[in-house]
Amino acid sequence: MSLRKLLASAVVATALALPAAAEYRDESVPLTTVNVDLGRYLGTWYEIARYPNNFERGCVGVTAQYARDGDKISVLNTCRKGSVDGPATSRKGEAVPVGPGKLKVDFVPWLGGLAAGDYWVLYVAPDYSLAVVGEPSGKFGWILSRTPQIRQSQLDTALSVFARNGYDTGELRLVPQ
Repeated sequence: MSLRKLLASAVVATALALPAAAEYRDESVPLTTVNVDLGRYLGTWYEIARYPNNFERGCVGVTAQYARDGDKISVLNTCRKGSVDGPATSRKGEAVPVGPGKLKVDFVPWLGGLAAGDYWVLYVAPDYSLAVVGEPSGKFGWILSRTPQIRQSQLDTALSVFARNGYDTGELRLVPQ
């Protein structure tokens, strides 16, 4: 067995041993995406809110930076532990467009796509100041903004996007910035 296959098997076995992420969405409700101008979507986004997940446990002051990298998009997620002034850790990944408003994001590309996840843009404001991102299983979802704070009307818009896509908005958690 090659080293790559051995490592992939170890990652899959580890993932299966971890507790499953909660599902926050009624999958019987169709998930709708929007067309995204990737050129306008690139840049820095602040994570305003998210559905709880294991890989962001304890993260505050979260940002995501997207940049064009050939036919892919580079992703740099940064998290601060404990407080918005706490130590920062970053994780690099890559995204590939797979349809209108749909990307596959992979933070372990050396596994050949085994760990790639769905990243579906459910809403983007006309001026690209706010975005709502989810995925079909309903295990993940985020409200992203170009600024660290948003207005109540923007939050209400984002919540309505999640609700009409079958998400339980009561489980969404605000992220300190």
